[in-house]
Amino acid sequence: MAGVDGCRAGWVIVLVSPQTQEHQESQEVKVQLRADFGDILTLHPRPEIIAIDIPIGLLEERQAGGRACDQLARRLLPGRTSSVFSPPIRRLLDATEYGQVRQHGLSIQAFGILPKIREVDALMTPALQRRVCEVHPELAFRSLVGAPMPHSKKTPAGREERIQALERIEVFQTLRHTLDTVSATYRRSQIGVDDFLDACVLAWVAVRIANAEATCLPAEPPLDAKGLRMEMWY
Repeated sequence: MAGVDGCRAGWVIVLVSPQTQEHQESQEVKVQLRADFGDILTLHPRPEIIAIDIPIGLLEERQAGGRACDQLARRLLPGRTSSVFSPPIRRLLDATEYGQVRQHGLSIQAFGILPKIREVDALMTPALQRRVCEVHPELAFRSLVGAPMPHSKKTPAGREERIQALERIEVFQTLRHTLDTVSATYRRSQIGVDDFLDACVLAWVAVRIANAEATCLPAEPPLDAKGLRMEMWY
């Protein structure tokens, strides 16, 4: 299973090999960095589920509050609603300057990841969406601990509470050691601590999806013009 989050150098991938009854060896956590989304689709061995923090399925016309899944996610994240921003409508994907999209209500945060949204949308198909699932990290942490995270992930307190939450998961019991290894291998200008922690919780949701334990917002997601489901998993 894979959790994938965007970072300055491309995409940080946390790969989890869950323990099974057939294979009782220690669980593994592997961290990789890939420049392009297409590289993730060709990983070998191929992850059964790829949970990624990027909008999949886009509206054709602007809708107040964004997609239904965006609106539902905000209701579940009091105090963290600003972490759920509405993605661009599809015809804005080629914009290169914020002035081109500001009048359409796109936030500066959404514009910042526009190239990554464009990159994923160019390759996504309904068939591929069977194993590549949109997941929101803050929803994932809410599911893990039972409530929204009190602090921003950009703060020391936010990072610590997310580490403690992830340490509840067996495969991440040595998370601090893994984080030390990541920090020694990659520069902060490549992978931020918050990017890595988000990818970890996304990998946890990927396992939940594979085990039919995850929840989908909404329960019956609408399709966009490409036939992609507009949904979020957690």
